[in-house]
Amino acid sequence: MMVISIIKCILFGYIFGCFSTGFFIGKMKKIDIRQYGSKSSGTTNALRTLGAKAGILTLLGDMLKAVIAVILVRFVFFADFEYVMLLSLYTGLGVVLGHNFPVWLKFKGGKGIAATAGAIVAIDPLIVPFGLPIFVLSVAVTRYVSVGSLLIAIMFPTWIAIRNPGDLHMLFVALAYTALAFIKHKSNIKRLLNGTENKLGQRVRIDN
Repeated sequence: MMVISIIKCILFGYIFGCFSTGFFIGKMKKIDIRQYGSKSSGTTNALRTLGAKAGILTLLGDMLKAVIAVILVRFVFFADFEYVMLLSLYTGLGVVLGHNFPVWLKFKGGKGIAATAGAIVAIDPLIVPFGLPIFVLSVAVTRYVSVGSLLIAIMFPTWIAIRNPGDLHMLFVALAYTALAFIKHKSNIKRLLNGTENKLGQRVRIDN
């Protein structure tokens, strides 16, 4: 029963995750943002490719799809389930997987940070006063969005371990979020080490 519930939650989250906000916003402007910049359909590439308004809308859309999926599982479908928080974690993970690897876009999506942030907020809003300053300060100091993103990815399992001491299952699921973030940011990490990573505010030239 537990395994079936986990699978259902992952698939449910995946369906929500497949809504690629940045891709749709780009298409409204007759641009496939996956052909420019980092080749991602996520927030940072939408910001660099289409501007601040598109970046903000992409961020909100990608966070919201995770928030909605997790809230539905947590307070509607599995509200009385003993392990509802664990299922919420799996649902958020499904959203991130759908965002990163949307089947209808041939598994070419974003990098999952906005979706991860949405899942984190829906699972435990108390993290916001701690996580948001870490993200903002790290980006402000380094000018690298990827640095802030990876720090949040590291912070998440740490937070889960603190808030749910001894629950190894929840910790392992949270670590899966971190692993996905680092896998999708592999090229960013290489550029950071080489000193060639794009800084916040740099725009991508669109050929008409």
